[in-house]
Amino acid sequence: MIQVVQLFSCLDKISYIQWALDSEYILCGLYKRPTIQVWSLTQPEWTCKIDEGPAGIAHARWSPDSRHILTTSDFQLRLTVWSLVNTACVHVRWPKYPVKGVSFTQDGKFAAVCTRRDCKDYINLLSCDTWEIMGVFAVDTLDLADIEWSPDDSAIVVWDSFLEYKVLIYTPDGRCLLKYQAYESGLGVKTVSWSPCGQFLAIGSYDQMLRVLNRLTWKVFAEFTHLPNVRGSSNAVIFKEEDEELQFDISGLCLSDDPRESNFGMCA
Repeated sequence: MIQVVQLFSCLDKISYIQWALDSEYILCGLYKRPTIQVWSLTQPEWTCKIDEGPAGIAHARWSPDSRHILTTSDFQLRLTVWSLVNTACVHVRWPKYPVKGVSFTQDGKFAAVCTRRDCKDYINLLSCDTWEIMGVFAVDTLDLADIEWSPDDSAIVVWDSFLEYKVLIYTPDGRCLLKYQAYESGLGVKTVSWSPCGQFLAIGSYDQMLRVLNRLTWKVFAEFTHLPNVRGSSNAVIFKEEDEELQFDISGLCLSDDPRESNFGMCA
């Protein structure tokens, strides 16, 4: 039976919520105010409020240690790291995106943040212990789309916008290991993903092709075509997913006057 464990009242309409990775805290983004409220599941009396003031808030997220919150201001003027431990904050100027362009290592020790200034894309490496900038290097992109650390934290993949097909692999110290272009004309990269073992890199493109690179040689290991029309044997089984509107019947729910005692079981 589902029960209400805690009930928290926010100052305004909630635009976004996110659990901390340790499941002890809940982040509530009140972007219109603009304010972030943080609640503790184990200590209901503990509260935290982050007010960005005129800068506004476009997005907020947890750091891997669940003790810091990263907020991006409106118009990407700055990215701010807020500490829940000592109330300190660190600013990174000119983040490129409010949501994309931030990637953490698997061990949670470092963060890569994309910034853009003077019509040039950069990657800033930050230590998640002190949040100091450990290094900054420029990347060879026309309009950087996103980045992602490799599963072993030894490399960062960077890909350009759909206007230019370009995938780049950099080491954390800024050395370029690979510059891959499948073709020059036409729309470029749509999505990129590392395999869980880090041995392969999958690249989905707007030409309806999936290319898999082998990390040992950085050569194309396999290519797969995703066609709009499936042509196969007559006995092939084809599944089609259709969107249907979900319908819920709440007429049988029992709710107590006290929200803390509410349960969502069916009425007898």
